[in-house]
Amino acid sequence: MFLENTVNHTEKFGWIEVICGSMFSGKTEELIRRLKRAQFAKQKVEIFKPAIDTRYDEAKVVSHDANEIRSTPVPSSENIRILADNVEVVGIDEAQFFDDGIVKVCNDLANRGIRVIVAGLDMDFKGNPFGPMPALMATAEYVTKVHAVCTKTGNLAHYSFRKTNDDKLVLLGETQEYEPLSRAAYYKAIQEQQEQENIKQLNEKRKQELIASKKENKDIQNKSIKKEL
Repeated sequence: MFLENTVNHTEKFGWIEVICGSMFSGKTEELIRRLKRAQFAKQKVEIFKPAIDTRYDEAKVVSHDANEIRSTPVPSSENIRILADNVEVVGIDEAQFFDDGIVKVCNDLANRGIRVIVAGLDMDFKGNPFGPMPALMATAEYVTKVHAVCTKTGNLAHYSFRKTNDDKLVLLGETQEYEPLSRAAYYKAIQEQQEQENIKQLNEKRKQELIASKKENKDIQNKSIKKEL
């Protein structure tokens, strides 16, 4: 379990903590836990999330287990810099959805003596590093990688497999759209999904060829009828 750093009041610098992992791994749960501990200690806390994340609540950070904490939705990282005034702790959820400027904002806040706690997906549904998360992980003093449980094997999962065929990078969803998978289960699922897509494309191609063939035969018949007349 992560243990909070002891604050050195003689040093005027804060630090950055990153909580990362797949969907359903408990990232937001851990973020809320740390922030509530800070609030209990009477520290001044501000929490932010991307304005596009309205899955559970428009103005709260909510985990999959329905734990919640008040937050401020913002459209861009620069809003955080403006609003994070006279605070000791800043929490940021779903950091992968923010612009690349979030990295500089977090570093600037830490340099002002603020403890910055960031949570986000480290990989997108294709298994690629997600948005500004790699840079945040590289510049953070503390990185905690949490894991879900693979729905296929029961092993540790760190991939977020998208069950739908939507290819958009940002697609807000829950268990209907995503499931956490281990490395082996993820690549097996990707292969099966690709095979199904290939079969679908082949069937569509055959369908179009059949339609074209029928049309061609009909045109030939019409020409024959005209010649007989």
